[in-house]
Amino acid sequence: FIEFLNWFVRKAYFFFHRRFLMEDAHLEAETPLTVKSEQSESRRILSFALGSTFVFILYTVLVLEPAGKCFRLDGSSNSLGLTFSYTLEMVQDFFNLRSQNQLDCYSNFLLIWDVIYAVIYASMYCFWTMYFFKNRRILLAIPVLAMVADWAENFTEILMINSHLDSGSISATLVSVGSFINMFKLTMLSFTYLVLIAGIIYKIKSVLTRPNNS
Repeated sequence: FIEFLNWFVRKAYFFFHRRFLMEDAHLEAETPLTVKSEQSESRRILSFALGSTFVFILYTVLVLEPAGKCFRLDGSSNSLGLTFSYTLEMVQDFFNLRSQNQLDCYSNFLLIWDVIYAVIYASMYCFWTMYFFKNRRILLAIPVLAMVADWAENFTEILMINSHLDSGSISATLVSVGSFINMFKLTMLSFTYLVLIAGIIYKIKSVLTRPNNS
């Protein structure tokens, strides 16, 4: 995985470096009418990005955090989905520390509130990606894949909870599948952050190098 991540970072560097050069050439060839139209579209997308960020913050603070209090324990991991990978022993310990009511609450959290959360954060990341890279819509696939993987991992966790409550045992295969999906989700989120960081750098560079026509 580390080798793959290093490969991705190198490819991303060359991609965004080429992107910066192409964008500079494009700006030089733009007409005033084209610039005005693109600026209007950019402001519209920025408003969506800022609005979705505001919704993300509100949902996290006012909905997600309160909804998760019923299964949280002090001094213990409170979400399998935030662990890069997990084993059968880790899952069993996570479930054994909690009562049936707490596991029912956790299952409901995964089924409803965390699903909505994934939609919100994926939308936010997509809008910011569109703002930074309006002509590279293929990059939107990264946060969307993270959202889908989040849903799949939640479903896998719910199956594990049901198995634990029904029989007291959990399939090692199911745990492996859930752990793999979770690794994929967190990898896609890491790539999303790299794209957004590159976008921020690009925006700063474009502002600093923009010709002054006044």
